Amino acid sequence: MPIRQGSEGYRHCYLCINRNSGRRAGVTIRFTHLGHVQLKNTRTGRMQRAKFALPSFVTLLSIACGFGSIVISVDNAHAGFPADYRLAAALLVLAGVFDALDGFVARATGTSSEFGVQLDSIADVMNFGVGPAILLYCYAFVQIGPADPVLLRAGGLAAFFFVACGALRLARFNVSVGRTDPMYFVGMPITAGAACVAAVVVAWPFPPETSLHGWLVVALLFAVGSLMVSTIRFPSSKQKKSVALLVLLLVNVGLLVWLRFYYFVLFFVLYIAGTLLLNLAWKSGWKGISSPRVYDDE
Repeated sequence: MPIRQGSEGYRHCYLCINRNSGRRAGVTIRFTHLGHVQLKNTRTGRMQRAKFALPSFVTLLSIACGFGSIVISVDNAHAGFPADYRLAAALLVLAGVFDALDGFVARATGTSSEFGVQLDSIADVMNFGVGPAILLYCYAFVQIGPADPVLLRAGGLAAFFFVACGALRLARFNVSVGRTDPMYFVGMPITAGAACVAAVVVAWPFPPETSLHGWLVVALLFAVGSLMVSTIRFPSSKQKKSVALLVLLLVNVGLLVWLRFYYFVLFFVLYIAGTLLLNLAWKSGWKGISSPRVYDDE
């Protein structure tokens, strides 16, 4: 039975578990200070490591979707095929699905870790900051740029502003975990911001043909970026479950079936307008919906 030296207090050996097949299983043997022997099957250890790697693998799938969206946007910048722009936007939505799934997998398997948190934040910057910014830049400014260089430069500045605000929003969220009311986000979440600007491409996939349309996209990027770094409270998905919430969900499903691609634009218009009105109502003293809890160090 071959034995090799491991770390201090350990020996590692291979035991034949099936003489006919010749298969071997690794077993770690620990010699305690009392002379007792503790065995640990390294196959179990490998399973544990694989389980911890599963959430990170899902996060990498999210990054793959975001990277694919960027590649498609850049390749389609001069061709301007509407179907390709919609595909790039759809990949960002899929990245959002994987982004939600990796957290669910980590909690379900009990494998949450600081490494996963950091990887998820990096993925969010690329998928929901850089990805949508490049999509909107290629979609709205590249083709019309030669005829309006000022718009082209303004579009690049607006795209960078969106990315910068998304990164700042994520950094603020990471340092505020546990210190804000979980029922409300401070500022628009970066995932919602990405979906908001991508909804324009989904609804109107043909690139803008006039400078006016291009300047509207510039305004959109600046507006959504500003909402992400604002202190406006946006409702989160952790609201109390109620019959009214279920009815609202069913209404949204019906609108999606009816309006199809245009539904997403309507949703974000109402989402932003309703959030702004709610915050104004709180400031005026309205108590119909309880305002967010405010922490001393917030």
